[in-house]
Amino acid sequence: MLDLRPVLFVNGILLLILAAAMVFPVGADIFAGQHERMAFAAGAFIAVYLGLTLVLSGRGPRGLALPTREAFVLAVSSWLLVALVAAVPFMLGSLRLSPVDAFFESMSGLTTTGATVLRGLDHAPHAVLMWRAMLNWLGGVGIIMTAVTILPSLRIGGMQLFRMESSDKSEQVVPRFKQVAWGVLTVYSLFTVLLCCGLMLAGMTPLQAVCHAMSSISTGGFSTSDRSLGAFSDGARWIAVLGMVVGGGTFSLYVRPWSRHGGWALFKDSQLRWYLSTMLFFSLLLTFWNWAVKNMPAYESFRASTFNVVAMLTTTGFFSNDYDRWGHFAEVVFFMLAFVGGCTGSTAGGIKVFRYEVLFAMVRQQTRRLLHPHGVFVIRFNGRMVDDMALRSVLTFVMFYFFAFAGLALALTMTGLDALTSLSASASALGNVGPGLGELVGPGHGYAAVPLAAKALLTAGMLLGRLEVATVLVLLTRGFWRE
Repeated sequence: MLDLRPVLFVNGILLLILAAAMVFPVGADIFAGQHERMAFAAGAFIAVYLGLTLVLSGRGPRGLALPTREAFVLAVSSWLLVALVAAVPFMLGSLRLSPVDAFFESMSGLTTTGATVLRGLDHAPHAVLMWRAMLNWLGGVGIIMTAVTILPSLRIGGMQLFRMESSDKSEQVVPRFKQVAWGVLTVYSLFTVLLCCGLMLAGMTPLQAVCHAMSSISTGGFSTSDRSLGAFSDGARWIAVLGMVVGGGTFSLYVRPWSRHGGWALFKDSQLRWYLSTMLFFSLLLTFWNWAVKNMPAYESFRASTFNVVAMLTTTGFFSNDYDRWGHFAEVVFFMLAFVGGCTGSTAGGIKVFRYEVLFAMVRQQTRRLLHPHGVFVIRFNGRMVDDMALRSVLTFVMFYFFAFAGLALALTMTGLDALTSLSASASALGNVGPGLGELVGPGHGYAAVPLAAKALLTAGMLLGRLEVATVLVLLTRGFWRE
């Protein structure tokens, strides 16, 4: 029988953290002399009340011991519950968003998707801008924690390749949580502060710098302007590029930079090399396209291409130009990049670079077997042999992912959206990217004009993509709830 006490306890703690985070937008509201603080006070009260109730209900002798089945429930319930409570200020504040719009916005923030239903961000209340950035930042921390502590033990999509050494033989899901959490939080906070200082030096106001620093390192993509980073200086865009690249990398390498065998671990990680190489290849490809075909000046072409490729590949969703106007070739490139994503253990969404690395290794292995039927070929990842269970997990995840993409796209067309909008919005939601393609959901347009039914579907798609698809699907099977 499921023991939900640890699930309730952890959910309660998360709600209390959410309540504490609401202090920051209240401070921004007081400093700006605006009138959003009561909405956040109400949200904080609800979060504290529910949080304390769940913590007291979940107390028990088992503490934080979390068997596998309970971990599945926690992974899904925590994101849903926190997103629901985080939506309260959007409904009660001056924006008066509908429940569907408010939940869409909060889920987009926490899953670091960056899709928004808001317009007029340049004149939006400071508390709302701060809260959206806080949701990105908190969601980024939650994503890293989920990736390094829960998903490897659940063997979702080949994530067992990243299981921590001390948990290789453990049946519990939360090994060394305190050490990992403090290390990641320290590095994550340090990068945020450095980015904030850099952005202020590049000409941003303190509020703009804080919001974009949190959105960059979390690869969340919420901005303080409808034009995203296109509204700011060239220097600010390059600093944001650095933040997005760091946010899309593997945070465990930042926490323990030196490998056991000596040397800088960052330069020895094959996933990070694939990640940076892919980023460089597509940046140069679009740079050449814009320069040779669209007659864009060389530096402007390199700057615009690099920024938008990094934003799409890391699933941040910032934009500096309307790349919808770069032609069909560029549209296809950006659509492909929506399926890539960053590294595992990062804040980025998408399929993740390591799975492509494993898939290419499988293709190479199969090609060699065709040439040498009796040969023995081993697939390795970062120098370690990949077993058959991990390979099957990767293949299963990719199959689930593309089935979910096709199903969501079909469902979106039933709400009245056209084919391009449905396909790009589906890829964007599942990959936690943000902008899609076309006149309705392309860069700079937002999701305000999307039908309510489509917004509900996309909200579910964001959660599905963030939790690696299978984590949610397992809870929908009858066998999971049997004794």
